[in-house]
Amino acid sequence: MKIGKRKVALVGCGMVGMSYAYALLNQNLCDELVLIDLDKKRAEGEAMDLNHGLAFSGGNMKIFAGEYADCGDADLVVICAGVAQKPGESRLALLQRNQAVFKSIVDPVVASGFGGLFLVATNPVDVMTRITCRLSGFAPQRVIGTGTALDTARLRYLLGEYFDVDPRSIHAYVLGEHGDSEFVPWSQALLATRPVGQLCGDWGGCREDLERIEEEVRTAAYKIIEAKKATYYGIGMAMARITRALLGDEHSVLTVSARLDGQYGQRDVFAGVPCVLCRDGVKQVVELALTQEEKARFADSCRTLQESWQGLEG
Repeated sequence: MKIGKRKVALVGCGMVGMSYAYALLNQNLCDELVLIDLDKKRAEGEAMDLNHGLAFSGGNMKIFAGEYADCGDADLVVICAGVAQKPGESRLALLQRNQAVFKSIVDPVVASGFGGLFLVATNPVDVMTRITCRLSGFAPQRVIGTGTALDTARLRYLLGEYFDVDPRSIHAYVLGEHGDSEFVPWSQALLATRPVGQLCGDWGGCREDLERIEEEVRTAAYKIIEAKKATYYGIGMAMARITRALLGDEHSVLTVSARLDGQYGQRDVFAGVPCVLCRDGVKQVVELALTQEEKARFADSCRTLQESWQGLEG
């Protein structure tokens, strides 16, 4: 990966993809952004619209609609493309259709000579990230999913509201599947350096409130979709934050979907865990000191992901 010129190729110009692109522009996170979509005309229109805001931005990005061949010298290829779930369609059927879509994307990206990092946002993101890794043949540390980055941000926001502090002073994580089996390891939740459990009088004072917050995090997407049909601003900002960590070689810790090779007792599964991110991708998976109950919950979540993968393989 070259340092100096920061090039991002975005595949999929829907609401999620363009929320991400808008965040990139406003935060000046790359020097070149190429938009790729099956609907080339839409990609061209989105590029025009973004370019018209350049005069008000803090940088001088080059933004254009392109083709897969333009990925050859990119530092990061971000995949937001995919098909939506049909009424009555099973999650496995959706996975099978999205696997076919991803093959039509990953194959030409790799054929372009691309040698950077993949960032996957398409749901179900943990399994789609694993599919991307398999299709690309890339080393697992170079294929990253958005994982539970957004869920973790939702958790910190809600805890910040509850304790009336800046969410950035909350250190807590959502682990596992980005989905119904995700969970909060409360033993690792801190306000500054003080465990949240101590603030609650060793759980006696607010355990029910914390369980309510965890459930609110888990169901947030359902509520947003019910109200406005889709979620895109929050995930777009999460993707931008991950991009900043990768292209900026920050060595920041973010909860992304990464492959586990023995960490937390799990192997050959992509799941949301705290990771050190740098320009080479996932430098390290950070293992938290989970309780036995939390380890069991994490194992259950990984089992759910493995079952989805095995169904896909079958």
